[in-house]
Amino acid sequence: MNRIEMKNPIVEMDGDEMTRVIWQLIKDELLLPYIDLKTEYYDLGLPNRDATGDEVTREAANAIKKHRVGVKCATITPNAQRVEEYQLHEMWKSPNATIRAMLDGTVFRAPIVTDAIKPVVKNWKKPITIARHAYGDIYKATEYRVPGPGKAELLFTGENGEKFRGTIYDFECGGVLQGMYNKESSMESFARCCFEYALSTGQDLWFSAKDTISKTYDQSFKLLFQKIFDEEYKARFKEKGITYFYTLIDDAVARVIRSEGGFIWALKNYDGDVMSDMVSTAFGSLAMMTSVLVSPDGNYEYEAAHGTVTRHWYRYREGEKTSTNPIATIFAWTGALRKRGELDGTEALQQFADKLEKASLDTIEDGIMTKDLAALSEIPVAEIPDTVGFIRAIRSRLEACL
Repeated sequence: MNRIEMKNPIVEMDGDEMTRVIWQLIKDELLLPYIDLKTEYYDLGLPNRDATGDEVTREAANAIKKHRVGVKCATITPNAQRVEEYQLHEMWKSPNATIRAMLDGTVFRAPIVTDAIKPVVKNWKKPITIARHAYGDIYKATEYRVPGPGKAELLFTGENGEKFRGTIYDFECGGVLQGMYNKESSMESFARCCFEYALSTGQDLWFSAKDTISKTYDQSFKLLFQKIFDEEYKARFKEKGITYFYTLIDDAVARVIRSEGGFIWALKNYDGDVMSDMVSTAFGSLAMMTSVLVSPDGNYEYEAAHGTVTRHWYRYREGEKTSTNPIATIFAWTGALRKRGELDGTEALQQFADKLEKASLDTIEDGIMTKDLAALSEIPVAEIPDTVGFIRAIRSRLEACL
């Protein structure tokens, strides 16, 4: 068959360990036979990041700004043990965090739903998408271990010399301090990304925080969201037939559990981190979770929500076969291919992405699934292949679709 032509490239970011192996398998078995694949390749594997002083990550982020669509394999964010294991020059930052910051983007995570695995929350029928503001808050906090009695103060000195000083606490003993921040430009980008993504997917948008307690910090998010919505998006939402509303996070949690899903839930950084794990676990597995970074100016970076599957990598390196789940990585590729097709007007590419996703889910629903899915399955399991066998089972169904 003739391979599908691509007009413009996708930025391809290779990764680490078991997901790097799966990455190449997906390309060899599911993409290259059917697509004249155009990518601009960047090796974000930890050895190359170390060799380039992490410049390769910044180059990849700039390439996404140029080409508008990227797809990323899972990568290692090194700790002290990884520095020793890989003999690194330093403990490099998360490449995801670097790319997020350079794109000023928001991360949207949603479960991949299959009839073979029912959510733990029995009334959830549709995916719940978590929109996480991946900037600032406790992830950029300054911390201090208070050694003994003393006064802790919050001090801000403006460019014009004006000062704000407030007492945090008069310590009568030792303790801890933490100072965190956010900035209006990032909060505004977060809001616009959420509104644009809701319009593009036709889903209602919820935003929740704790402005009753955090009367300045969280309320600033709430007010900015409302202002931007009223001034720029209210009419567009009405025309699309979708809604936006704010509610306290306490109320939102109760509403989410009682809902049937099918909406976007926007959250501040830590809240989004925790709730995305909660949603993914309740729907089944992080290996069945999509993740897309969206910038305010319309750039997209797709990846799997999980890590590099280190435990399986060590076994694979010893020559063992592993039954590692590649679904989220496949869906990262299909998301990027579909978006490339949308931007370029290449309908065949969009249809291919749809068919590859269908073939992947059909394989699971035929009872052929990796070990992690077999443990969760509510339908009879016919076969538990290794990763290569599972991908080849998907290929046979893809060819039938095509």
